[in-house]
Amino acid sequence: MLKLYSYWRSSAAYRVRIALNLKGLPYQQVPVHLVKDGGQQRSADYRALNPQQLVPLLVDEGNGDARIAQSLAILEYLEEVHPTPALLPADPLQRARVRALALHIACDVHPLNNLRVLQYLSTELNLGEQAKNAWYQHWVHSGLTAVEQGLSVFDGRLSLGERPGYLEAYLIPQLYNARRFNCDLAAYPRLLAMAERCDSLAAFQQAAPEVQPDAQ
Repeated sequence: MLKLYSYWRSSAAYRVRIALNLKGLPYQQVPVHLVKDGGQQRSADYRALNPQQLVPLLVDEGNGDARIAQSLAILEYLEEVHPTPALLPADPLQRARVRALALHIACDVHPLNNLRVLQYLSTELNLGEQAKNAWYQHWVHSGLTAVEQGLSVFDGRLSLGERPGYLEAYLIPQLYNARRFNCDLAAYPRLLAMAERCDSLAAFQQAAPEVQPDAQ
């Protein structure tokens, strides 16, 4: 059994839920609320499981209760341990292109606008809501502009042709967050077309934040 420590609005956890669903892997969710009780990820019990004090955390009970932190490492682990259906293209060049776009989202966009950064801007730097939202929107638009251009190599297809995979698992949560913060997405027709194709699929619908057991 796979156990996923998750928070409903965490885009990193959202990525992992999509990947698990695309692979058809059953899993149990354990909610870790990132706001309640001062942030349950900071509790002694959770720190003992994951010293990084972040979600997601995957525990593979079938592999000696192995713990894997960080969504990128989790997706790579799932791809190696459960190789079919694949989330990455077989062709090395296409695989590298997918990883490059996914990493741009995960490493260059998301860290600048995740919850702990936004909390720091408010509590430590005393930025008002308007200034905080301007920060968020600047980095999101900068990142999505690059991803929009990068999608040109897929020629209107999903990352695996007619099937979504690794790239879409990163993209859809970032677009969800962008919409939450009222980012105008009209300049990204390739991104929106890819998202529209994913929206109708059960793997994405079942991973959506609002349908998670801990959704508030």
